[in-house]
Amino acid sequence: MFDLDERLGADTVEIGNFSLCKVLLMKDANYPWLILVPRRSSISEVFELSAHDQMQLMEESAYVAQCLKAYSNAVKINIATLGNIVKQLHIHIVARFEDDMAWPGPIWGRGPAKAYSEGELEKRLADLRSLFAEKWEGDKHDG
Repeated sequence: MFDLDERLGADTVEIGNFSLCKVLLMKDANYPWLILVPRRSSISEVFELSAHDQMQLMEESAYVAQCLKAYSNAVKINIATLGNIVKQLHIHIVARFEDDMAWPGPIWGRGPAKAYSEGELEKRLADLRSLFAEKWEGDKHDG
């Protein structure tokens, strides 16, 4: 049975579900920052997924990255899997800009997270749910 890691749950807001991945918004308004979590139990590495799931993860990651770049007009999209603190396999997809606080370096450890205002958060969630609407797994999204 799939359970979302507690830390991921605390640091994010759920957007919805694709065929394989749960899509999350990081609670950091410094960056448009999404996280994909394959809904498979006890997986910490991409190579632990079946070949089919690996291909699905690549498809979903590329789709989210392409949509996020168009939505945000980002200069660059960063895609990373680290897992040094949160072992559950998760993919960070972050829109980057030449004027963001961490540019051109990595975002980790570059200042505190900036909370979304309630209005900003609701708008961002609505925008993203609409953006990804064609890929949602049936009607299984929070919105």
